[in-house]
Amino acid sequence: MKEIKETLSTKITHACDVLVVGGGFGGIAAALSAARLGKKVILVEKSYYLGGLGTSGLVTIYLPICDGYGHQVSFGIAEELLELSIEYDCDGKLGVKNWVRGEGTRDEHSPRYEVNFNPALFATSAEKALLKEGVEILFGVSLVSAVTEDEKIRYAVVEGKSGRYAIEAKSYVDASGDADLSDRAGAPTEKCGFGNVLSAWYYSYGQDGWNLHMTGDIDVIPGSVPPEKASRVRYSGLDDGEISLYMERSRDRMLSAVLEARKTDETHVPTTIATIPQFRMTRRIAGERTLTKADNHREFPDSLGLFSNWRERGPIYECPLSTLYSRKIKNLIVAGRCQSADDAMLEISRVIPCCSVMGEGAGVVAALTDDIPAFDVTKAQEVLRARGIPLHENEL
Repeated sequence: MKEIKETLSTKITHACDVLVVGGGFGGIAAALSAARLGKKVILVEKSYYLGGLGTSGLVTIYLPICDGYGHQVSFGIAEELLELSIEYDCDGKLGVKNWVRGEGTRDEHSPRYEVNFNPALFATSAEKALLKEGVEILFGVSLVSAVTEDEKIRYAVVEGKSGRYAIEAKSYVDASGDADLSDRAGAPTEKCGFGNVLSAWYYSYGQDGWNLHMTGDIDVIPGSVPPEKASRVRYSGLDDGEISLYMERSRDRMLSAVLEARKTDETHVPTTIATIPQFRMTRRIAGERTLTKADNHREFPDSLGLFSNWRERGPIYECPLSTLYSRKIKNLIVAGRCQSADDAMLEISRVIPCCSVMGEGAGVVAALTDDIPAFDVTKAQEVLRARGIPLHENEL
């Protein structure tokens, strides 16, 4: 393979206490959390729209923050963002009536504490919330590399319309969804083994009004029943050529679905299509601990919050700090889909409420220390408890 040699001199144009890479739900929660501790926070987002998969990817379902048996599990910013997502649009949205409005029952036969939401309204509301807390948002800015020294990130090198420049921070939060910052900084990472099926979700308007269409291949977890339904074509989400092919096939699948729908409704038109690939799991940090499905109902001394299983009622998981960092890069913490979890567990923890729980915890830790391996986690736990967040199941 041919190579070119580059000699670059990169200006350091920004400095902050906490730099958050990625403006999905995990990044939003982390930025809000750190800013509320009085820290100067910069959030860089490669698109021009907050929310990640939940908005640009049209996965507009805020999955449950309850255990399915009538007990709320996730609190703090995770609940705040759920409420924010339906601030201007909440009628008839899944569990709104019994949870938000207090109508009806909350048991194993009731709707769970989850909602559908409008992507444009949430992205706008989230942006306003961040700006209100003093967070500086840099849109259209992509991470290029990280400069490390003495097992710490000193600078994140980014590039946008202004060109290439560096941001200096004391602590860094990787909420990229793909562990991009972790990878660029030299932290140990692992590729997810499941891969991703082709998804082509889109919104339409027609005779039956405005609807979300979950078009694409059936996403059955490999090894589950029935295996014959699982798509055999999967994508890692980490190769430019493969990602481009995925997007081309996704739009082709969407168009086919639209034309099929027009056979019975000639007014059916797509109103919004996903503008990013709908990859669920790509790459994660190899942390000090790896969370597994067997950790259901297990107590961890370094827990930063709780989340439930969106696929089934009952399970409750704690989020240990040790799953969010590697001691090889001392001032880096991850949130969201970058968590150190095996494939089966990441299938549970990759969703919006779990990312939000991790983001709030990560934001607190990043605000309090630039040396996570040496950090006394009880200091972060004190902050979270003061915010009214249970950290262990027995506190619910």
